Amino acid sequence: MKRLGGIFSVLCLAAVLWGLWLLWAPQPAPVPVPQPPAAGWHWPRLPEFRLPRITLPPIFQRPPMRPQAPIASPVQRILVEKSARRMTVWQESGPPRTFRIALGFAPEGDKSREGDGRTPEGLFRIDRLNRQSAYHLSLGIDYPQQRHREAARRLGLSPGGDIMIHGQPNQVPDGYRVKGDWTAGCIAVDNAEIEEIFAHARIGTEVEIRP
Repeated sequence: MKRLGGIFSVLCLAAVLWGLWLLWAPQPAPVPVPQPPAAGWHWPRLPEFRLPRITLPPIFQRPPMRPQAPIASPVQRILVEKSARRMTVWQESGPPRTFRIALGFAPEGDKSREGDGRTPEGLFRIDRLNRQSAYHLSLGIDYPQQRHREAARRLGLSPGGDIMIHGQPNQVPDGYRVKGDWTAGCIAVDNAEIEEIFAHARIGTEVEIRP
């Protein structure tokens, strides 16, 4: 009996010592928990790869565009191609000159009435030169012609008028070009270009306007 009491005492003492060791033993450092990315999915960064710069031999390279020679002699003929937004001006001496143009705000089709926003199609002539235009210089063309007046009269409409080749509106800053098709039916270029054309244009010059 005494032997059992001794064993019990030893076990109690061991339990007390074990509890004290748990309280005073150094605690291990906490293991960091990985945090999710701040927001969204991030692809791993891939190594950069650059293609070597390849220079083609001169025979395969596109030649640089040569600036067009300015108009320096009387204008003989003007061709307007609406679908290409291009105007070609032939002069008496020297190569033809091409210009990028803007048309009426509704350019598709032939003009039939006032306010339709279309640029007329057909064969016309310059019939006036205006330095006091609401735009930077203008070359008036002889629209409406008799056929336009008769067609509009049959519809009970006005054929409209004042169709011109002109520069930019006088209200815009010098050097600015209005974007897109913005005229009321006229043909517009920039101010430097209309000055070049105006200086050599003459009344009676043929103006053909194609679709």
